[in-house]
Amino acid sequence: MAEQRFTSFVMFAEMRTGSNFLEASLNALPGVMCHGEVFNPHFIGKKDNLALFGIDLAQRDADPMAMLARMRAETDGLAGFRCFHDHDARVIAAVLADPACAKIILTRNPVESYVSLKIAQDTGQWRLTNAAKLKSAKVHFTPAEFEAHLRALQEFQITLLHALQTGGQTAFYIDYEDLNDTEVLNGLAAFLGVSGRLEAPDAKLKKQNPDEVVDKVLNPAEMEASLARLDRFNLARTPNFEPRRSPAIPSFVAAADAGLLYMPVKGGPEAAVRQWLGQIGKGGLITDFVQKSLRQWKRGAVPHRSFTVLRHPLARAHAGFCSHVLGDQGADLHRLLSKTYKIALPKPGTTVTPEEHHAAFLAFLRWLKLYLSGQTGQKIDPHFASQTTILQGFAQFQGPDLVLREEGLAGALPFLAAEVGCAAPAYATEDVAAPHPLAAIYDDALEDAARDAYQRDYMGYGFSRWRG
Repeated sequence: MAEQRFTSFVMFAEMRTGSNFLEASLNALPGVMCHGEVFNPHFIGKKDNLALFGIDLAQRDADPMAMLARMRAETDGLAGFRCFHDHDARVIAAVLADPACAKIILTRNPVESYVSLKIAQDTGQWRLTNAAKLKSAKVHFTPAEFEAHLRALQEFQITLLHALQTGGQTAFYIDYEDLNDTEVLNGLAAFLGVSGRLEAPDAKLKKQNPDEVVDKVLNPAEMEASLARLDRFNLARTPNFEPRRSPAIPSFVAAADAGLLYMPVKGGPEAAVRQWLGQIGKGGLITDFVQKSLRQWKRGAVPHRSFTVLRHPLARAHAGFCSHVLGDQGADLHRLLSKTYKIALPKPGTTVTPEEHHAAFLAFLRWLKLYLSGQTGQKIDPHFASQTTILQGFAQFQGPDLVLREEGLAGALPFLAAEVGCAAPAYATEDVAAPHPLAAIYDDALEDAARDAYQRDYMGYGFSRWRG
C-alpha cells in the first residue's frame, strides 16, 4: 500500500502541452480525480461549464478558496485540477504555499506548443479521439508572437520554482514526450501516494499533428532565423538557469538614425511617439529587441538616451477602456466584466449617450481598483497595470534616462533629440478612439475613482487633476 503523502494535487501546465492527455491518465488511476481547469477565468472545469459543486462562476471568483475546499471535500479520493499561468492568481499562491497539495509540472518544447496552438486555432480542433477526423494545417510562424508565448512560459516557471524553493517543496516534472510512458505515469502515481497503477496510458485521446515542427509551418526559414537570435538557453532551459528580467524589452523601439530608445508604457501615446521617432534622420525604427540585441545597440549607439512617457492615469484608463473593453481587442474582457461582474457595458458597435459612456467607464474604474489589488484573480494586462509597476519592471534591466509626460512632449522631445545631436521632427499628438471624448464625460466621480485605482501613480509621480 503506497503512503498517502498528499490531500490534493494541482497540475501546472499550459495550452497544447498535453494536459488533457495527462488528466485522462490520472483519472484512470483508482482513487484519483482531476476536475479540469477549475479556475479558468471564463469557465469552470471544461469549456462552457459555468458551475461545479454547486458554485457558479461569480461565486467562485468572489471566494475561490471556497471552491477549492468544496472540490476537496466532495471528491472521493485525491482531488486535483489543471492550472495555467493566466488562471486565478489567488489560487496559484494558495496551492503553492500548501505542502499537502502535490505539484505536477507538465512541460513541452515551447516551439512545439506554440505551433500546436496555432494549428488548433486555425482548424478549431482542440482534442482528437478519432484519427480519421484529424484536421491538419500549416501555419505561419510569427516571431514576436512566439517570443511573447515563450516569455509567459518562462516567467511562470520561474514563479513556480521560486515558490517551491522558498517553501522547501518539490514537484513531479513530466514532459510532453513522457505522456505515453507507462513507467513514468506509474512513477507519478507513486509520487502522489496512491496505490493504483496503469496498465497503459489512456487510449482515447490521440496525438495531433505528429510531424516535425519544420513541416508544420509555412515559413520554416524565418522560424529558424528567429530562433537563432534568441539565447539558446531560453529554449532548452531548466528553471534553475532562467534569470529574472523585464518582460518589456521586446516592446522597446529605437530610431534607426539616432541614439534614442523609447521604452513604451502600454496605454500611453505609443503610436504618436513611434511616429515621431521614425521621422528622425532618414527615418526608420529598430524593433523586436531581446536582451542580447539591446546590449549590442547600446554599445554601438554612442551617445544614446532612453526615455519613456507617462500619461495621466485617468486618461490612460479611459484609452484602455475604449480599446481593450469596448474595442476590437476587448471581447474577452467585455464578456468577463459583463457576465461575472455584472457591469452594464454597451454591446460592441452600438451607439451610446455620454451619460451611458460615463456610467460604464465609472463602473470599470471601480472594478480596476479590485483588479489591481489582486482581488479578482485575473492576470494584470500591461495596458491597465500601474505605471509605477511598469517602470519598476524596466529597472530589472535598466531604467530610462528620462521619464517624460505626455502633455509636455512638444517641448521635451526637441530637448531629447538635441541630447544626441540630431534635429527633432514635429510631434503630432495622438487621438484616442472613443464613443465620447474624456472631456465630454469628465467629473469628480471619475477623477476620484481613478485616484483610488492608481494611488501609487498619483502619489509617486505627482499627478494632479486631469485638465484635458
